[in-house]
Amino acid sequence: MAGRMMQKREGFTEEKLYVLPDYWMKELEQEALTSELYVTDIGYFPNAEYHFRERPEGAPAHIFIFCESGEGWVELRSGERMTVREGELVIIPPDTPHRYGAAAGNPWSIYWFHFKGNHAARLVSLFGLSAGPLALSPSGIARFTEWFQPAYELLAERTYSLTSHVHVAQTTRQLLSGIGLNTSKSAQEKKREHYLEQAIKYMNQHMEESIRLTDLARHVGLSQQHLIHLFNLETGVPPIGYFLRLKIQRAGQLLDLTELSIKEVSSAVGISDPYYFSRLFKKMSGFSPSRYRSIPKG
Repeated sequence: MAGRMMQKREGFTEEKLYVLPDYWMKELEQEALTSELYVTDIGYFPNAEYHFRERPEGAPAHIFIFCESGEGWVELRSGERMTVREGELVIIPPDTPHRYGAAAGNPWSIYWFHFKGNHAARLVSLFGLSAGPLALSPSGIARFTEWFQPAYELLAERTYSLTSHVHVAQTTRQLLSGIGLNTSKSAQEKKREHYLEQAIKYMNQHMEESIRLTDLARHVGLSQQHLIHLFNLETGVPPIGYFLRLKIQRAGQLLDLTELSIKEVSSAVGISDPYYFSRLFKKMSGFSPSRYRSIPKG
């Protein structure tokens, strides 16, 4: 009980704290340039000894917490406690009962912000930010710290400026996607990425040919079923479907950059029947090869 009494809910030396006024919340929900994603609260708690938050009903927004130093912990739905260490982030989804706080003896210093909008959940899911604590790469940490101070100053010092909120909304989208792309990957994710890169490299090296799934799987070192699962997971299409997309992408480049005839372009990407090539190109690009070539680019 004594330990519970020491949990501190408000106020840290040199802390930063901004909370979006309610009337601005309504404005941003209706503004086209912010309704998809916007920041409602943002702050920094250095050396946050006895820091503690508990929300039995959850919060209406996603909560982003980045641990700059020290350690803390997060519990979701009264489940297992997750330790959050230096250089790690965690995102708590909206409407999820939770509590979190600083570790005793080595309290965390945290940057945090709350964000809402129609695209918030999809961004978090798409870029793999919904898992447990994620270790940021050095570039990810640099990206975050470069974003935080200007975002905080714009919101705290220019609360009444819609352009400030729009700018922060756009940079927050870039921040989340950039962190997602640069977050340290698990060994399993790195292995999947390696297999995928090997397969795509093989496809590019055999662009003028027709490759078989058996040959591709043998080259990569996976079963056909595993390779199909990997491509569906990472690209949304099976291997041969992805190979056809690469062919059409290359064909588009040849149509734009060379004087090759459509028949010659078809042959250059390993499709012997120019009529089939033309149908496939139109299906994937929306234009016939000749129409595509006539469209001004750049």
